[in-house]
This record gives sequence, structure tokens and C-alpha cells, in this order.
Amino acid sequence: MAASLRLRGAASGLRCWSQRPRPAAASLAAVCSRSMASKTPVGFIGVGNMGNPMAKNLMKHGYPLVVYDVFPDACKDFQEAGEQVVSSPADVAEKADRIITMLPTSINAIEAYSGANGILKKVKKGSLLIDSSTIDPAVSKELAKEVEKVGAVFMDAPVSGGVGAARSGNLTFMVGGVEDEFAAAKELLGCMGSNVVYCGAVGTGQAAKICNNMLLAIGMIGTAEAMNLGIRLGLDPKLLAKILNMSSGRCWSSDTYNPVPGVMDGVPSANNYQGGFGTSLMAKDLGLAQDSATSTKSPIFLGSLAHQIYRLMCAKGYSNKDFSAVFQFLREEETF
Repeated sequence: MAASLRLRGAASGLRCWSQRPRPAAASLAAVCSRSMASKTPVGFIGVGNMGNPMAKNLMKHGYPLVVYDVFPDACKDFQEAGEQVVSSPADVAEKADRIITMLPTSINAIEAYSGANGILKKVKKGSLLIDSSTIDPAVSKELAKEVEKVGAVFMDAPVSGGVGAARSGNLTFMVGGVEDEFAAAKELLGCMGSNVVYCGAVGTGQAAKICNNMLLAIGMIGTAEAMNLGIRLGLDPKLLAKILNMSSGRCWSSDTYNPVPGVMDGVPSANNYQGGFGTSLMAKDLGLAQDSATSTKSPIFLGSLAHQIYRLMCAKGYSNKDFSAVFQFLREEETF
């Protein structure tokens, strides 16, 4: 099975085991105000751009952490705050029975769970394992099977909202897994997000995230094209953005995350496209959408074009810039 997982990663209900107490309150606020009795250590694997602020929000809600990242320097803030920092995912599983993973790719997730020093080497029965990475839904399903074999529970819970929402605790979580375990997952996820949505069986959270990011990429490219065209026709970019945002063309990419420098403050386009959601990650997510479209025989004409545009951007040196840098890419590609 591990070989099968690695192959899937490279190319792109469960029983209710847990006896953890379930939160009775329905609201996220009530969930987050549970007594300290429920706040046993939580494992967090992957504290990069997204994982770092997510883990810190758990700390703010009183949860002690057991932290691991493949880059030790990423754990410095947590070590200085007195949290436990360990040397492998297996060590996290040994010390915590609720673990959140936030990793860049399917291959990283497979290694964290099934690798030589992975979670499954030391995971305890009844543990709740929540993967907030954006990965292939098929990989999530395979990981869930492996986790079930050792008597633990796996849920996929990818996020939307970006680094800003991760810092403010306003992420949206799309959760797939055993419905009976959703309340236990929500106890933790509700401290990092304002929306925690149950989507269905394992893999459906990933499916929702992939669809969202495909639409996000298409919308960002469309916004960048419209803004670029308007500017070349002589329109002031701020005026054009204002008109778009009071008209039928309005979208998140135009009114919240505008890709044109100088139109908005506090977004990557105002900071040379630094921070935010990397172009390479968007290309990766669009690749997942492309794979899923192929396997389900679903036509995604614009999604496929968006995938090619973001892959070309990566080849042109935009990999580490925010995905809204597609505006800069269009401005510089005069040959179009």
C-alpha cells in the first residue's frame, strides 16, 4: 500500500474508534471555549506560511503543542514559546493523540504519514489525524485506509482563505471523513477558522478545495486580463477597480485581492507579490484539478488553460511570487 501511495503522490465509512469527549455546543465560539480539561497536547506537522499562524491560533486558545517541521528553523517561534519541538512525525504521534498536518504536496503528506519516521510508526489507537494539506483526493482515501488499519481516524480538512485568514483565524475548512468524528475535529478547526464545513466521506474536503482553487485561478487570470486591458486603454487602475466592484464583473480577485500594484493596501500586489499563495502551489492545485477532471471525464476548458498559464509562469521565474503576479506576467509578456 505504501508503494501505491508513493506512486499516486508522484503522479500528481471508517469505524468510529475514538472515545474522545464530543463538544455539545453548536457554535464555533462555544466549541473554542471548552474547558481546559479537553486541551491535551495537539500535534502540528508543517509550520510554514500557513501552518505557522494556524498553530499559533491553537496556542491562543490554550492548546499546548507538539511541533515538527522538516525545516527546524520554522519551529523557532514555538520553541521560544515553550512548546514541545520534536525531530520526526513519529515523535509527534508518540506524544499527541490529535494531530494536524499542513504540508505542500501529496508526496510530503505520504512521507509524513507512511514514511520511515512517519506518524503511522507510533500513532496510538483512537488518535484523530486531520490533514489540512491540499492533495490528491485519491491519496487522502489511501491514507485513510492505512490509518484505519492501526485503529486511528483520518479526516481531510483543506483550507481556503490564505495567509491573512490563517493569521486572523478566519479560514474556511472543508472536512471529509466519518461524520461521527466531525465534532471532535471541529473543536480544533473552529479555533483556526470561522467556517468549518462537513463535506462527506474522506476525500470530499479535497474535492471541494480543488474546485474552489480552480475557480480562484480562473477568476484571478480574468481580473488581471481585464485590469491590464483597461489600463492600456487609458483607464486609471483604481477607477477601473472601483467600477468593476460596483458592476457585474465583481469578484474576490477584484474587490479583496486585486492583482494591480497600488490599487489596494495589505495584499501581495502591494508588496512586490511577496507572501500570500505561491504561484507554484497554484500550479500544483490546478494539476490536481486536471488529474481529477481526467479521471472523472469532466471537461475543464478554462481550468486547463489556467493550469498551463501558471505552469508557464513557474518556468518564467514566478514560482515563489503570489499567484496574483499573473498581472505582472501579462504586462511583461508583450509577445501575447
